[in-house]
Amino acid sequence: MEKLKSFLSNRWLVFVAAMWVQSCAGIGYLFGSISPVIKSSLNYNQRQIARLGVAKDLGDSVGFLAGTLCEVLPLWAALLIGALKNFVGYGWVWLIVTGRAPPLPLWAMCILIFVGTNGETYFNTAALVSCVQNFPKSRGPVVGILKGFAGLGGAILTQIYAIMHSPDHASLIFMVAVGPAMVIIALMFIVRPVGGHKQVRPTDDMSFTFIYSVCLLLAAYLMGVMLVEDLVDLSHSVIIIFTVVLFVLLLVPIVIPISLSFFYPEPRIPEEEALLSATLKQEAGKSEADANEVIFSEVEDEKPKEVDLLPALERQKRIAQLQTKLFQAAAEGAVRVKRRRGPRRGEDFTLTQALIKADFWLIFFSLLLGSGSGLTVIDNLGQMSQSLGYDNTHIFVSMISIWNFLGRVGGGYFSEIIVRDYAYPRPVAMAVAQLIMAVGHLFIAFGWPGAMHIATILIGLGYGAHWAIVPAAASELFGLKKFGALYNFLTLANPAGSLVFSGLIASSIYDREAEKQAHQPHLMHQIPGSIFQGIPGQDAPKCHGAICFFLTSVIMSVFCVIAFLLSMILVHRTKIVYTNLYGKSRSSGLS
Repeated sequence: MEKLKSFLSNRWLVFVAAMWVQSCAGIGYLFGSISPVIKSSLNYNQRQIARLGVAKDLGDSVGFLAGTLCEVLPLWAALLIGALKNFVGYGWVWLIVTGRAPPLPLWAMCILIFVGTNGETYFNTAALVSCVQNFPKSRGPVVGILKGFAGLGGAILTQIYAIMHSPDHASLIFMVAVGPAMVIIALMFIVRPVGGHKQVRPTDDMSFTFIYSVCLLLAAYLMGVMLVEDLVDLSHSVIIIFTVVLFVLLLVPIVIPISLSFFYPEPRIPEEEALLSATLKQEAGKSEADANEVIFSEVEDEKPKEVDLLPALERQKRIAQLQTKLFQAAAEGAVRVKRRRGPRRGEDFTLTQALIKADFWLIFFSLLLGSGSGLTVIDNLGQMSQSLGYDNTHIFVSMISIWNFLGRVGGGYFSEIIVRDYAYPRPVAMAVAQLIMAVGHLFIAFGWPGAMHIATILIGLGYGAHWAIVPAAASELFGLKKFGALYNFLTLANPAGSLVFSGLIASSIYDREAEKQAHQPHLMHQIPGSIFQGIPGQDAPKCHGAICFFLTSVIMSVFCVIAFLLSMILVHRTKIVYTNLYGKSRSSGLS
């Protein structure tokens, strides 16, 4: 019985359950697969589909209510609310698309899509809040893995849809409505804070390595299965076998909490005991620390700028000397020490305090331009692949979901190496991701042979990396105390970028090119996939050829380069912050 209690309160069990929850939090990435069904059933044009896409992005990003409810209600209640919203929103859309319910005006459809997708914010918030509290010293890997499984959700649901063997594509909407709700209700009492900071073990690094290995194996397996299903006409029984193996891989991580609870129970390590006692002493002496912070604030104002350029050990000596002089001068009355008006970067900020900081807005606009352009590709993937002559759009939705997953896991892993081993600002990893995305957009623009396959890889990797890097960087620069509010505000960059790129630019250019083709039946068929290809549109809203998204993709590539420049400005401004956060531990490790 004691071991069972230990298992149920094990932080690794919570982490594994949160991974499963997050695999249901990526249903928004399936919009590229369900939008053609909605478009044909309700006779929408591309601009109307783009409006639904923006509503979906808003639902996926507006998480203030979810964050507030997670502070007031137990996490299981918040998860239940999210499951109900997901079921009602997409369930009603399925009823309308299949003719079981009367059609609604576009604004009402936007509300339904918003409500259905908004359930994801409850899944995201509950999973991140519980696991960041349970793993306070491993934020990068934890956030990367959890956000990665959210990105992988589209590929998992697509594979499950494949075994349904239904000619009715609207059944995918039904699965999106019912599947996540069932999983969340089954796991909602497991995902919760369990005092994970008291469960640190020497084997934690090995456990994370095992999780990373499973993630890579899962992504490689899904990629292989999707390619085989696309190239070979498989029997239904083989597809079922592939899906069963997928479920086995998803269940494998549960061996970690089982082994830790039942086979290798270990006491808390001494270093953690010392850390906890030190934390308690620090809380007890908070007033003394506050008094010292006044002097530390003066140090920031008084120290010469060249001190920041010195090696870590020399810089610490110079700062310590300056602190001593200021203490003596303040005690003798020679210096009047001024009280700080707000926190410094690296300390706990409220949302209001963060909103007046340039670094916060650099993160926001860099995220808006980078992830906004990636989300536009995800939302329009069905139309993009169809315009380039591909019939099976599901393969690209699955591919971008898998590479989105690898981008999130890899972004968390490599950005953690950058800050831990080199004490360099984490946003430099985001800058690299934005350059990768800029190249991916160019592949779509020119429509070269195989361009869609390469573009989905590059854009999926770059887009996914944003969502592992940004939450960790925000927590480092602005603290964990109000992390929920800060994170939910930053996620607004996603629908804002989608509104600009998809709602205003992509849809307008697509419809304009479709009208041109509809009125020019003499267009010549030229190089397949080239920007000069045109096919006479017998249906007015349809556009064919790379020309449909050429200008849109070039514009998004340029904006990704601008996002890269913003990220590098942020890197330059935050070097000293990351040196103070990670330079000390690195210098002690080297010595």
